[in-house]
Amino acid sequence: MDIRISPSKLRGDLSVPASKSCAHRSIICAALAEGVSHLSDVTMSKDIEATIGAMTALGAEFTVNGGDITVKGAGGRKANDCVIDCNESGSTLRFIIPIAAALGTNTEFRGRGRLPQRPIDIFIRELGKNGVSFGYQNTMPFTVSGRLKSGRFEIEGDVSSQFITGLLFALPLLDGDSDIVLTSHLESRPYVDITIDTLRRFGVSVTETDEGFRVKGGQRYIARDEHIEGDYSQAAFFCVANALGSEVKLHNLVENSVQGDKKILEIISDMCYNGNIGHYRADCSDIPDLVPILAVLGAFGSGDSVIYNAKRLKIKESDRLQTTAALLNNLGGSVDITDDGLIIHPTGAMHGGTVDSFGDHRIVMAAAIAATAIDGEVVIKGAEAAEKSYPAFFDDYRKLGGKANVIILE
Repeated sequence: MDIRISPSKLRGDLSVPASKSCAHRSIICAALAEGVSHLSDVTMSKDIEATIGAMTALGAEFTVNGGDITVKGAGGRKANDCVIDCNESGSTLRFIIPIAAALGTNTEFRGRGRLPQRPIDIFIRELGKNGVSFGYQNTMPFTVSGRLKSGRFEIEGDVSSQFITGLLFALPLLDGDSDIVLTSHLESRPYVDITIDTLRRFGVSVTETDEGFRVKGGQRYIARDEHIEGDYSQAAFFCVANALGSEVKLHNLVENSVQGDKKILEIISDMCYNGNIGHYRADCSDIPDLVPILAVLGAFGSGDSVIYNAKRLKIKESDRLQTTAALLNNLGGSVDITDDGLIIHPTGAMHGGTVDSFGDHRIVMAAAIAATAIDGEVVIKGAEAAEKSYPAFFDDYRKLGGKANVIILE
């Protein structure tokens, strides 16, 4: 699906979709609990559907009624051998691998898009030392078999925090205590904080150590009711739209949230004053999902902006350093790619043009926000990619006055 956007500012009130990061984690915890949990205000998306499907395969039962989900947990009991389709969700894949292994469930994992290329070698190495076997040939599908044993897990902290979150879900289910030892600096720390905070609410404790984390075995997840808070990573698109002249009032955001992407408020506050946009130098090691929309903001600044510590974006839904640069360069911007980030040079000459989404939801939404601040029409190719995390994005965009029309090919 291709969409043509005509210049228009956004105005009105928006209830920000529920945090995908929080929803993944609450769904998993509820599915591992004994008893019934109720999750409210969940924003359904392809990624969330993948996690629900995965936990259903592992024995939980779900009743979905719009944004409300009732979960009958499986209590951490072993499920029958199963096939899990992760679609394109890296979170689903890396969260569920160690859980399936902890349950002793022989599992085949499937996926599509760029997901089969995303690395799982850390799990192959560390789970392989602790009772788990992989039938893996550098792509999907692949199999995981055996039962995970407690022990010491040495994990690089600068590849993806998803490996750590997956272990934090799984290790409480084991008989013995375990240690996660970080062998490099932990990037995307706020995502681990979200995990630990969610585990705590579902009755599971994690202790931080000098080396990483200690997790006691034999713990039980406790069913509970949860409201899923608004997503700062999605709110960031509209925060930047406001900095570029729109007037959108955002609702459903928790002020004291542990979401790392709340950083967008601070960045905008620091660089925007008296109606002027300055420039920034942003360490994105903890906020990688903000890079595309931060780059859009920088393109309209008064000086060069720098994004660094973002090398891991090369293995997202697209190579986001390449695709973010292409987005802006195709619209009259000037972006240089560095080894670990981007340098954005404002040109003052942004114009309409065509942007390829490369199948990446964040590229689609960043392009749509850029389109609100330039003269000329912007065509986004493959705009359906937004459905991965925010299916109602263009509906909300239009309700706020955005002019986005699907291109009908005759």
